[in-house]
Amino acid sequence: MARMRAIDAAVMVMRKEGITTAFGVPGAAINPLYSAMKKDGGIDHVLARHVEGASHMAEGYTRAVPGNIGVCIGTSGPGATDMITGLYSASADSIPILCITGQAPRARLHKEDFQGVDIETIAKPVTKWAVTVREPGQVPRVFQQAFHVMRSGRRGPVLIDLPFDVQVAEIEFDIDTYEALPVYQPKASRKQLQKVIDMLAAAKRPVIIAGGGIINADATEELVRFAELTGIPVIPTLMGWGTIPDDHPLMIGMVGIQTSHRYGNASFLESDVVIGIGVRWANRHTGSLEVYTKDRTFVHIDIEPTQIGRVFNPDYGVVSDAKSALTGLLELTRERTSGLPDWKDWAKSCHERKREVSMQRKTHFDNVPVKPQRVYEEMNRAFGKDACYVTTIGLSQIAAAQMLNVFKPRHWINSAQAGPLGWTLPAALGVAKADPTRQVVALSGDYDFQFLIEELAVGAQFKLPYIHVVVNNSYLGLIRQAQRGFDMDYCVQLSFENINAPEIGQYGVDHKTVAEGLGCKAIRVTRPEDLGAAFAEARKLMAQYQVPVVVEVILERVTNISMGAEINNVVENEPLAENHGDAPTTIAAMY
Repeated sequence: MARMRAIDAAVMVMRKEGITTAFGVPGAAINPLYSAMKKDGGIDHVLARHVEGASHMAEGYTRAVPGNIGVCIGTSGPGATDMITGLYSASADSIPILCITGQAPRARLHKEDFQGVDIETIAKPVTKWAVTVREPGQVPRVFQQAFHVMRSGRRGPVLIDLPFDVQVAEIEFDIDTYEALPVYQPKASRKQLQKVIDMLAAAKRPVIIAGGGIINADATEELVRFAELTGIPVIPTLMGWGTIPDDHPLMIGMVGIQTSHRYGNASFLESDVVIGIGVRWANRHTGSLEVYTKDRTFVHIDIEPTQIGRVFNPDYGVVSDAKSALTGLLELTRERTSGLPDWKDWAKSCHERKREVSMQRKTHFDNVPVKPQRVYEEMNRAFGKDACYVTTIGLSQIAAAQMLNVFKPRHWINSAQAGPLGWTLPAALGVAKADPTRQVVALSGDYDFQFLIEELAVGAQFKLPYIHVVVNNSYLGLIRQAQRGFDMDYCVQLSFENINAPEIGQYGVDHKTVAEGLGCKAIRVTRPEDLGAAFAEARKLMAQYQVPVVVEVILERVTNISMGAEINNVVENEPLAENHGDAPTTIAAMY
């Protein structure tokens, strides 16, 4: 067998497992890995400006394309701890990424060596597996197991911590006979799925809740076929948005207390049997369980056994990968000789709610400063059905989920459970790296944009073009709105008079100048009628220069977005549409 450094074997294993791209920041403790990648030549490396940024790039890379696994690399100490937020985000949303960190030599692990931190212990709560490799001979098998763990069952991240001397030690390893370990996915039995069909047969107003597990399993085609075969309406969760196109007659809107549609909540409240597939029943989707579950029968199908019964106990639970469950349900439905009830009238009533003007939120405002609703209207018009939106937490995300349109799987890429500020920009770079042909449109509030704004330089250096829409109200908008319950507006204002940019008044940071200083292009919009031209110009600049293009929109300072404590009591803080001209790019206007 060949004799080589353990770290060279690790790179060979990554290449065999399909890794061609990595995001990271080199450092003394991880330099052996960089030397191995340089020697191999088969892994394209994107140099981040912050190690947290690298972890979010890896996450965007994974989420963009089925089968991808993003890799992020950092050195010891703060290089490792900087990636914890990225690991948390990936773990929370069942996203596999591989985090590789350097570490002090083994003999110094307990001597408070420079930048020697127990990253294995720190990372364990936010990973599927975290390990410090203490024997060089274990390195290739640890990497083999990492890919097996990431891909099996409920997907998620793994951290491998490599002491310096372990990396450079020589071992014997034969890459020519290496094989990836078989991936394990639980599958529902025919008997279990038959019971699901039997429960459906008793339903008068069934709905399917389509979660992110369907996208992770690459099972959106099976979902749509099952919905069409049975005629059951579909409600995607925020993580499942795009499992069925927004303009499909059986897509009846999202449900929730924030990221929801009025017609989605209304139709769900009429349902009697609910089948959740690949969902975790997140509280922003359900609101209180008393309202959500009242007078309804629930079936929960999920890949993770301990997820079933975690939030509430369903009437029936099935542990299964979403793709195999939907495939089995399709087969049983086709085989069923007595057929299922005709839910045509039920589906039609849901569809009619989706078309009702009174169920639409108004988007067409001509106000100056710009109201955020108009921004999303113009985004729908400008970017169309091919847009791939990337965003994280904030009023911008909540309003976008209420007013944008998504038509394809993996075209709404959102850190849904963790929601870290700063996630959007590096995640968008990861998506652009994964699929250079995709029309990537990121959306940030001003604070999210500022958190990791330095990563714009990565897009400029490595030619990763995308459009970043920044809606600037110079506020921590979501927290400001939440503070109303405490009768305060405290420590959430980002406004100040920038002595170097008097033209923007109280809006503080000059994002346009910062973006240009980092090698990108930027456009500032202050009037709603200029939005369409700005988006068109952004596309031209992006194509010409192959860099990120920032479109900053100066918003009115205070807008309260629709939300509430219960799905039957969402507070509408803005006027509703009175005609299709009030909401000209909603799905209702397309019919």
